Amino acid sequence: MDSYLIQVNGHGDHVPVLDVHLKTNGNSISLGKVKGRKPRWAVRASEMSKKTFNPVRAIVDSMKVEPNPKKAMISLSLGDPTVFGNLPTNDEVTRAVKEVLDSGRYNGYAPSVGYQSCREAVATYYNCPEAPLEAKDVILTSGCSQAIELALAVLANPGQNILVPRPGFSLYKTLALSMGIEVKLYNLLPEKAWEIDLKHLESLVDEKTACLIVNNPSNPCGSVFSKSHLQKILAVASRQCIPILADEIYGDMVFADCKYEPIATLSTNVPILSCGGLAKRWLVPGWRMGWILIHDRRDIFGNEIRDGLLRLSQRILGPCTIVQGALERILHQTPPEFYHNTLSILKSNADLCYAALSAIPGLQPVRPAGAMYLMVEIEMEHFPEFENDVEFTERLISEQSVFCLPATCFEYPNFFRVVITVPEEMILEACSRIQEFCEMHYQGTEGAQDLECDK
Repeated sequence: MDSYLIQVNGHGDHVPVLDVHLKTNGNSISLGKVKGRKPRWAVRASEMSKKTFNPVRAIVDSMKVEPNPKKAMISLSLGDPTVFGNLPTNDEVTRAVKEVLDSGRYNGYAPSVGYQSCREAVATYYNCPEAPLEAKDVILTSGCSQAIELALAVLANPGQNILVPRPGFSLYKTLALSMGIEVKLYNLLPEKAWEIDLKHLESLVDEKTACLIVNNPSNPCGSVFSKSHLQKILAVASRQCIPILADEIYGDMVFADCKYEPIATLSTNVPILSCGGLAKRWLVPGWRMGWILIHDRRDIFGNEIRDGLLRLSQRILGPCTIVQGALERILHQTPPEFYHNTLSILKSNADLCYAALSAIPGLQPVRPAGAMYLMVEIEMEHFPEFENDVEFTERLISEQSVFCLPATCFEYPNFFRVVITVPEEMILEACSRIQEFCEMHYQGTEGAQDLECDK
């Protein structure tokens, strides 16, 4: 029988040494002396956590500025329609959740991709002849943010790149960089109502490009792409054989004079993962209910992408089961006037804000066509005491207690974003204060040149 003898030799301050002997068939073989591991604490943050960077939080958290104590704070910065209570969800939506909760039937675990019946409800809601959907084409997620995360994770590997709009929602870059995926920013054109610069977009494509992100309607721009522009985007994707990740969380949130076209309804061969959810249109962002719709009419994704999404969804146990249980009723029984009323309020606020800011020298707002935002250009040459949009918005807080996000947060300096979900009286008061601020700091061409010479 083989036997092992391990002797620990250590004296005083010397590191303990393991003297290892192996005895086999009566013969002793020395394996030498091996230094033992001296335990020590060495807990470090992961590389993924170090690569995770949210530009909005980084910029906003570094804005060490106090509002004017003589003026109540008006925050036009947060894309949460529930903040001020003027945009409640519909009673039918609330009742649906209450009844599910009272039933006690949705308190357990659901399949990681969501209950079959709930996936069927989403598929039925979005199904159309131009872009047919079945339950198997739907993955339920914990909000649209997780839908985007899963879609990115299944389409791109570390070392590959994705094409992202500029200006654009900061989460795309935050998620991609944490996964080791490079971000290439394609330009949107404010002079063309934020259409994509298609030549610039196509020039960024290379052999490592994994997908194109299209956000329509747009955060932060409030823009809505026309059918013809979407067809041109699809033509680029088709030529380059690049799948599309469509962020359509603001789908159908367009003003009356505009039409929303889901990009999948226009695609004949480009495979698309469309990400959406309840957050914005149903005004319940905290309920964390999102979905991925898989549009793959030519079977380009095949089982590979579907199986990948299934496996990725199994990392957690899916979205809230209570809200899942209410989904069918929320989608199919919310009255049309609820959507109409919400959009009427947003359109009215957008028109008021656009008109008021257009009249202010030094500002150039871009008229929105949907979603919940409006972008405003700062003609920085007329505000020479400010280095950039971050300084401009900081001073706007300290002097007027109005908080707008500097568009540097969206990779687009010298603009700021206004959220138009606040009550009408707040919009008017905020615009009045912005006007007062600009009048205080505006310099005509000659005045700006004089100030530059004095520096």
